[in-house]
Amino acid sequence: VQLQASGGGLVQAGGSLRLSCAASGRSISTYAMGWFRQAPGKVREFVVGDTWTGIRPYYADSVKGRFTISRDNAANSVYLQMDGLKPEDTAVYSCAAVFGRRTIATMPDEYDYWGQGTLVTVSS
Repeated sequence: VQLQASGGGLVQAGGSLRLSCAASGRSISTYAMGWFRQAPGKVREFVVGDTWTGIRPYYADSVKGRFTISRDNAANSVYLQMDGLKPEDTAVYSCAAVFGRRTIATMPDEYDYWGQGTLVTVSS
């Protein structure tokens, strides 16, 4: 499966952005999906993960209550709605996928497929 992330941009603190991750090649209906981010000079950080089995998504504490993941299997896409953005949310955001996993994956090496990333910049 190929993943294409989009929707990043420049936003003021307190604003919102919606990231999209469009998949092609295979249906994501049986893939676990995740979003990660990497700020300059920092390691890649888990943001949120979900699965196709109906388990409630798992969010990093830093984004809980502000970010929401959703998926549209018909559109073969996953979305990340980001509200209440803070300057510390500035990073390159990437989506990731792993086939058939029934539990949520929180580590980068648990995913097999990655999108190219989209830059989110939050100004203070």
